[in-house]
Amino acid sequence: MSEMSVMGIMNSIVPITRFNKGEANRIFDEVESSGTKIVMKNNRPACILMSPGRYEALMEMLSDYVLLEEAESRMAHSNPDEILSQEEVMELLSITEEALNDVEVEIE
Repeated sequence: MSEMSVMGIMNSIVPITRFNKGEANRIFDEVESSGTKIVMKNNRPACILMSPGRYEALMEMLSDYVLLEEAESRMAHSNPDEILSQEEVMELLSITEEALNDVEVEIE
């Protein structure tokens, strides 16, 4: 581990006693400005503090990873003879291109 990353970790450690001393607002400001903080209790990590935006991004990445794993598993266990093209599915379901043009879709 390089000295820079060790310093980064050291700077992210917050003893729980700072919360007990009423420094919660200051700690939250530090999280907002510098990122993740590791709260230590009895010399062990007790929790990780991060901004809601960072948490949401991590949960989104995790969700995407789970979906990717599921898609890869399905592809690995699929029978190529049972795969239908988009055109075949639309024909089976009696869906026309014109009907799809009238549907509003929001992609995130």
